[in-house]
Amino acid sequence: MAGLNSPTHDPSLAAARRGWLAARRRAATERSELAGQAAAEAAREAAPEPEFPSAGDLKAAAFFDLDNTVMQGAAIFHLCRGLYKRKFFRKRELARFAWQQAYFRMAGAEHSGHMRDARDSALSIVRGHRVSELMAIGEEIYDEYMAGRIWPGTRALAQAHLDAGQRVWLVTAAPVETATIIARRLGLTGALGTVAESVGGVYTGRLVGEPLHGPAKAVAVRALAEAEDLDLERCAAYSDSANDIPLLSLVGHPYAINPDKQLRAHAREMGWRLRDYRTGRKAARIGVPAAAGAGAVAGGAVAALAIQKRRR
Repeated sequence: MAGLNSPTHDPSLAAARRGWLAARRRAATERSELAGQAAAEAAREAAPEPEFPSAGDLKAAAFFDLDNTVMQGAAIFHLCRGLYKRKFFRKRELARFAWQQAYFRMAGAEHSGHMRDARDSALSIVRGHRVSELMAIGEEIYDEYMAGRIWPGTRALAQAHLDAGQRVWLVTAAPVETATIIARRLGLTGALGTVAESVGGVYTGRLVGEPLHGPAKAVAVRALAEAEDLDLERCAAYSDSANDIPLLSLVGHPYAINPDKQLRAHAREMGWRLRDYRTGRKAARIGVPAAAGAGAVAGGAVAALAIQKRRR
C-alpha cells in the first residue's frame, strides 16, 4: 500500500495537476469564445439584408445544425471529395477522409478526435489558396456532392420558419465559406461556421479560435442573437448530436433531428421534440413554434404548423 508521502499521494503533484486541468479548461473556453464571436461576425458580414413579410416575427429565428441534420453525412467530407477531384491532394489523404466519413455514418455521432483530424487535414489542404478560389470551387462541389443529400423533411422545417417571417441560420463546424454557400442555395438567411484565418485573401492554415463545435456553437448563437436583437426564448434550434446540447439548451424551442443515442435520451428526459428521417418508422410532425402572444403568423398558419409530440 502506497504511503501518504509516495508520488501517488504527493499533495503538490495533485495541486499542480488541478492547476494544469483548470488552465486547459480556461484555454478551451477562451478558444470557444473566440470561435463563436468570429463565426457571428462572419455570418453577419456575409448575410444579405433580410426581407420580412409584414407579419414577420423579428424577435424569432431558427438555428439548424448541418451534418446529419440538414444534410446526410459531413459537409467537410463532401468538400474534400470535390477538392480531391480537382487534384488538391492525393489518394492517401482521400482514404483518410473516407474512413472518417464511414465512422461518422456508422456511429451516427460526432467524435472530437475525428473532428480534430478532419479539421487539421482540411486546413493543410487549403493553406496558401485564395478564399475566392475556394468559394468558386465550393459552388461547384455543392452541385456535385451536396445538393442531393439534403434531408427534405428538415428542409421543409426550415422553409416553414422562413414562411413564418423568421430568420434561419445554419450552425456548423464546417468552414463558414461552405456553410454560407449551402445556406444561400437553400434560401436561408445565413450561416455560422468555422472561421479559417486568411491574410490578404489567402488562407494561412490556422483557425480563428477553434472549430465551431459543441459549446462554441452556443457562443456564436448567443453573440448573433445579441447583435440581431433576437429573443432566444422565442427561437428554435435543431440538431442530431449530443455535442449540441449547449446550443439546444440555449433556445426556447429545441428539437432533436435524427438524434444520436445520447441526444435521444436527453431529449426524452427534457421533453424535447424528436424527428428521425433515417428509419421507416412514422415520425411526428413538428413545425414552427408559435410565439406566445406575438401574432407573428396568421391564425390558419399557426394551426397548420401545430407541434405534435413524437409517439414513443
